[in-house]
Amino acid sequence: MVRALIAFAAALGIVAGVRFGAAAAVRIAPRDADPPTLRDAYHGTFLVGVAVNDAQASGRDTAGARIAREQFNSVSPENVLKWERVHPHPGVYDWAAADRYVAFGQRAGMFVIGHTLVWHQQTPRWVFEDGAGRPASRDTVLARMREHIHAVVGRYRGRVRGWDVVNEALADDGSLRDSPWRRAIGDDFIAYAFRYAHEADPGAELYYNDYALEGPAKRAGAVALVRRLRAAGVPIVAVGTQEHDALAWPTAAQVDTTIAALAATGVRVNVTELDIDVLPAATAGHGAEVSLRAERRDALDPFAAGLPDSVQHALARRYAELFAVFLKHRDAIARVTFWNVT
Repeated sequence: MVRALIAFAAALGIVAGVRFGAAAAVRIAPRDADPPTLRDAYHGTFLVGVAVNDAQASGRDTAGARIAREQFNSVSPENVLKWERVHPHPGVYDWAAADRYVAFGQRAGMFVIGHTLVWHQQTPRWVFEDGAGRPASRDTVLARMREHIHAVVGRYRGRVRGWDVVNEALADDGSLRDSPWRRAIGDDFIAYAFRYAHEADPGAELYYNDYALEGPAKRAGAVALVRRLRAAGVPIVAVGTQEHDALAWPTAAQVDTTIAALAATGVRVNVTELDIDVLPAATAGHGAEVSLRAERRDALDPFAAGLPDSVQHALARRYAELFAVFLKHRDAIARVTFWNVT
């Protein structure tokens, strides 16, 4: 993947000041020239980030850590700041892996992102239950949310520069997902999460993050959500569109329309979890719904012996197509993050 990304940066040859219109202008670097790093290729345009795991942040994965430090100027954590990892039991916090992650980003001079404070996945059941296993009251869950956010955001105040405050709160039809947070607190759980995060670190950027926003209904739901939050004075700075994409979905036009619609709400746009799947779809739908499961079948892994050159070339063209759209919206996009090093 690293070789492909470096070749991709070299093939694009993008530098600040190159303008992209409807057709992408691509400048090919000489074969004997050292390709620029990804962060240098987009210097002055937007940050180029990467998600890292604990093996990379701790240095156990030396190759992955080196690639992250050399190629990127923003970093996100895969799992170490999710509730189940950092706050597994009431009153019990495990900061070791999260501290390693933040220190890794700071040592490398990166813009450090926190992911994620409020999500319906990877959150322990006790958060939503009383001592007898029954649903906890609204006030109890709100208090637990505030305590958690203040503890986590407060610990890294001034060091983590931006937070994915709420993750994946929308259903595919654009309505609010029937999540444990919504059932326990109500539709205003999102606004409360943002306000608590702002209390804990008024200087941090606060984001809403979701997948498959290229679907018209979900995109409309995201636009409506952001407008409601802004009208209520909620301190939201940007929307993250995850971009877990395939070779043929979403189209460049769908990505373009989505970024424009989100930016029109008055917030910035972050591409937060970019990857491109070259395999056949295992389930219906698009995006990153982690609750979906599929039975392993040989048909889902046609490249077990290696990725053919034709598919590798299609993958490179797909990255170029997407980055042409991102460059078109450079005034709205603050960051493009790959998910992940490998």
